[in-house]
Amino acid sequence: MRWIGPTLHRSLDFVTVAAFALAPTLLHLTGVAALLSYALALVHLILTLLTQFPAGPARVVPFAWHRAIELVVGLALVLLSRLAQWGGAAQTFYLVAGIVIFAVWALSGTGTGARPPEATR
Repeated sequence: MRWIGPTLHRSLDFVTVAAFALAPTLLHLTGVAALLSYALALVHLILTLLTQFPAGPARVVPFAWHRAIELVVGLALVLLSRLAQWGGAAQTFYLVAGIVIFAVWALSGTGTGARPPEATR
């Protein structure tokens, strides 16, 4: 089931970019945690701008690839939050970011916009 349509998904992607870009300043992240946050903001922005969202203008990255990347990133951030030797804000931020990205992936469905065929009689 798809709860998040492509337009909302794209909007949430830009919110994610802003969160990663602002987190080092707002949460006082330093070192690798801050650099990773800035890198993820840039990568997520580029990915979003290059993604062919259903019913959107032609782009080079299929929506299915976009979703696959988000699945990997969401799971990786959850694991990173547990495996990295960070504590406090950095650990919490990456855990929550991973869960949110995973949730957006899970609630976005396939994004094909296709409807099931009518039942034949």
